[in-house]
Amino acid sequence: MKIDAPLLAGSLNDVPAAVRGIEAQGYDGTFTFEGPHDPFLPLVLAAEHSERLELATAIAIAFPRSPMQLANVGHDLQVQSKGRFILGLGSQVRTHIEKRFSATWSRPVARMREIALALRAIWRCWNEGEKLDFRGELYTHTLMTPIFKPEPSPWGPPRIFVAGVGRPMTAVAGEVGDGLFVHPLNSPTFLRGTTLPALAEGFARGGRTRERFAIACQAMVVTGFDDEEMARAEMGTRLQIAFYASTPAYRVVLDAHGWGDLQPELNALARQGRWTEMGDLVTDEVLETFAVRCMPDELPSRLATRYAGLVDRLSLVCHASPQKTDPERWAHVVARVQAL
Repeated sequence: MKIDAPLLAGSLNDVPAAVRGIEAQGYDGTFTFEGPHDPFLPLVLAAEHSERLELATAIAIAFPRSPMQLANVGHDLQVQSKGRFILGLGSQVRTHIEKRFSATWSRPVARMREIALALRAIWRCWNEGEKLDFRGELYTHTLMTPIFKPEPSPWGPPRIFVAGVGRPMTAVAGEVGDGLFVHPLNSPTFLRGTTLPALAEGFARGGRTRERFAIACQAMVVTGFDDEEMARAEMGTRLQIAFYASTPAYRVVLDAHGWGDLQPELNALARQGRWTEMGDLVTDEVLETFAVRCMPDELPSRLATRYAGLVDRLSLVCHASPQKTDPERWAHVVARVQAL
């Protein structure tokens, strides 16, 4: 099993040291996300200052960007990293697309599918010399003059991972993607009952199989090397679960456990800014359904019980950051998880 780490750098100047530390701790990959900083720029530096790490956006928001723009940056990062780049795309929710990005929200499932197909058509044009003639319902790409055509990538195109929670978007990942990013709010019950059947539907639709397809999962873990770290991790994880569970789009995960009514209750508190009270609604049962709570030395066996046979790569989401307080000891934990 491959283990990935988030690339948490406060500025671009911090990226080289952060990446070297992640590689030294033995991780297989690192990823950025669409937060307070652009998800692509740090990976230029990450490619330069690492040798073996796989580099991913997990995720970049697809809809505010055109397929041609994504194709350009994806192609360049694939060449810069010598074939180690994964273009991870997500849809976000309508409010953010319209009110934060001032972009168009319509037919998100169909739009994501077309973006992936358009990307592949553009990359075939650049890498294989195929005439660019992509004509979809939402995107059209039919012009590629020599001055705008980059040199072919010696490593081929990057892989495309799609983030999905509900069945329709997860099926799109199976149909047109190389991998799926599973949302941190997940459980084995949800993966078996919703994620895997939806992927199978997508594989069938695209004439594909599970072989060569990767399921990448963020696993929330409550852990630490002492009681203080454990307490901080637990408090942060309760709040994170409450925040995710307050979002209507993620109610489907709660419904899998019969807790759907918790979503509107949390949403009402979120609208009032009552964050601490939201965390109080996350019971021990809810916490241990969506997170692994144990000491670091127990993590490998606990993660094996939870995820072995379900996912191909994991990233460990932990608020106490034991990898920073005792990086050498944490590196041994990472190595044991990789051996799952």
